[in-house]
Amino acid sequence: MTKQMKFGIGQAIKRVEDVRFITGRGNYTADSVPANALHAAFLRSPYAHARFTIGDLSAAGAMPGVRAIYTLADLLDLGELRCIWTINNADGSLTPTKPYPIMADGEVFHVGDIVAMVVAETEFAARDAVEAIEVTWEPLEVVVGLDEALAADAPQLFHGAPGNVAYDTHFGDAAATDAVFARAAHLVRLRVVNNRVIANYIETRGACGEYDPATGLFTLHVTSQGVHGFRDQIADNVLRVPRDAIRVVTHDVGGGFGTKAMLYREYPLVLEAARRCGRPVRWIAERSEHFTGDAQARDNLTTAEMALDADGRFLGLRLDILGNLGAYPSQFGPAVAYVGGSMATGAYDIGAIFVRVRGVYTHTVPTDAYRGAGNPEATYVLERLVDRCARALGLSPEAIRARNFVSPAQMPYRTGTGRTYDVGDFAGTMRAALELAGRDGFEDRAALSKVRGKLRGFGLASYIECTAWGDGEKGSVQLDPDGDFTLLVGTQSSGQGHQTAYAQVAAHYLDVEPQRVRVIQGDTTRVQTGAGTGGSRSIPVGAVMVSRVSEKLVASLKQLAADALEASAGDLEVSDGGIRVVGTDRFLPYAEIAALAIDAPDRLIAIDSFTPPDATYPNGTHCCEVEVDPETGAVSIARYSVVDDFGLTLNPLLLEGQIHGGIVQGIGQALHEAAVYSPEGQLLSASLMDYCLPRADQVPNFHIGTRNVPSTTNPLGLKGAGEAGSVGACPAVLNAVSDALWRAYGPHELDMPATPLAIFNAMETARRNRPS
Repeated sequence: MTKQMKFGIGQAIKRVEDVRFITGRGNYTADSVPANALHAAFLRSPYAHARFTIGDLSAAGAMPGVRAIYTLADLLDLGELRCIWTINNADGSLTPTKPYPIMADGEVFHVGDIVAMVVAETEFAARDAVEAIEVTWEPLEVVVGLDEALAADAPQLFHGAPGNVAYDTHFGDAAATDAVFARAAHLVRLRVVNNRVIANYIETRGACGEYDPATGLFTLHVTSQGVHGFRDQIADNVLRVPRDAIRVVTHDVGGGFGTKAMLYREYPLVLEAARRCGRPVRWIAERSEHFTGDAQARDNLTTAEMALDADGRFLGLRLDILGNLGAYPSQFGPAVAYVGGSMATGAYDIGAIFVRVRGVYTHTVPTDAYRGAGNPEATYVLERLVDRCARALGLSPEAIRARNFVSPAQMPYRTGTGRTYDVGDFAGTMRAALELAGRDGFEDRAALSKVRGKLRGFGLASYIECTAWGDGEKGSVQLDPDGDFTLLVGTQSSGQGHQTAYAQVAAHYLDVEPQRVRVIQGDTTRVQTGAGTGGSRSIPVGAVMVSRVSEKLVASLKQLAADALEASAGDLEVSDGGIRVVGTDRFLPYAEIAALAIDAPDRLIAIDSFTPPDATYPNGTHCCEVEVDPETGAVSIARYSVVDDFGLTLNPLLLEGQIHGGIVQGIGQALHEAAVYSPEGQLLSASLMDYCLPRADQVPNFHIGTRNVPSTTNPLGLKGAGEAGSVGACPAVLNAVSDALWRAYGPHELDMPATPLAIFNAMETARRNRPS
């Protein structure tokens, strides 16, 4: 890096985009719709599994304002949605992938499956016509749960996947694992549910399609986490047109969390409708559509077994992971449980491991990536199991962890699933977290809680996460005539603060206020390439690219300024919004330097890229303290502390915001949230009246610290941070609740969400089973 700049890397700069947002000048997809746009509405299945026949559409088509009605029969020239991350079976074969047609093809497989599309002059006219469409339904057998889907007599969702199994694969060495289990002094087993959740971002999904017949150009305005992938998939797989015939634009996005990274049916459908109708076509989801139309998440059932020696050291780990894919293989859906399996050993030195992972089809809304995408699921299982091991051997949770962590001296450390951790001091981070949490004073606080008639528990969870790997980013930074800069980058902000973060990195090298760096994202015409936002990749990958183009531009600008300042480029420095001869008052502001290149504009732009050589591995320890009301099962979180290792802190304010949000989402899953299906496949929690989200008064102030060890796989030392809060939160909260119950009642069983009713039932069962 260069010298420390006033607005550079590491500074706690406030978000530059927030002034626009809090003054009502945000520009979301619904704000960018042309005035003459038609409105689309979709007929969605009320059944989880049924055959159907659509009747005469003439009456619905003749309703006031209706311009078109489309069913699959009208769209046979369109291709289907493609799952872009399939998983091979253990023998290397690939089970045929269940087709995901652009609309249901005579049979629906989940409530919310799209059957027809209406285009009308107004939203209400379109909805009225949807209700007027006559459909004859023949309900069929339904399977919702994972155990039920694997039963021999279960209804089959797809003939190409016998037993409803989309894939069956494994990691590790079965023989070696069996051997250590055979000689282990202790065996501990746990079966846990990772409950299905729904990402309730503030802005629902939406899209507006346009078509220019003169040029053949489609334009899609859409809520997304990356425009280039949408363009490529729509062009290649659905509309089957050249990629340069589609422009995809994403404006401001009100939350994504992974769920807006997928291509959904509505997006190519509004484009095709715009082409056929000759006018733009818009669709903005209602909240009820969000619940049954957007990818859901988690929904794993895992059996875990740990083999330990007499001293409590981990010898081997066996996992059997079932991942509920829902009714169709969503874009990244099959990979989520697989990625989780690859992180099964967590931060621990476990000599032998065998992990079986199966993806299973059910008559539910498809599942896909959601904040952490497999990492939270893996961490939850492991950290619940580690606590169970501690109790079985009479050790404290912190002692058994310290005894089994991978040590700094073992780095780089290759896990039994093939991951390579480059750096980390897991024990040191845990010690710092326990100190921040005031662990030594817990017993005094527990005594005070007991006086008030409450049970108090302390839980911790140590995590490590795989982030920022795979595709790279290519972008540019340009000096504009006014002396400001324009930065092009292919990631996509959905509320994280990319405008600030990227501008801050550029400012570190250019020595300008971040407000003078215009960050352009979300437009396939202006930004030529990009892998979007997901897997906590934007800053670890994008910021390195920004640093490279900024350094390259500085070198070019120094060459430009050298002649005018009558000095060599080596004698120049960036300073105060321009370039100066070191040790003198000879100075050129950036606007004057831009004027020097009127005949050579290429000298005012720098282009570069960065592709990560491997993943980065953020890690840390969460500590949660709860009070439980033994009369009602109600939980209150009394204290929450976390110490993370993110390699380098780019902006402490942005970092804390990301951690806060992730923790709250973890608390939500741990205590409140659940997508609940009836045996008939009806989503019973299909509104915010029934789906419980955490509220501000249900979370405490967070105590946050960092203990950074720079990554060796990232030139800036950065590790991904956007998902870390959600990775460690669930097990920390559940371990705290379990600790409170264990202290009062002894052994018990408890899964997420730990609602008051679930806790009350667990306490009652433990009371009955407790020896008298």
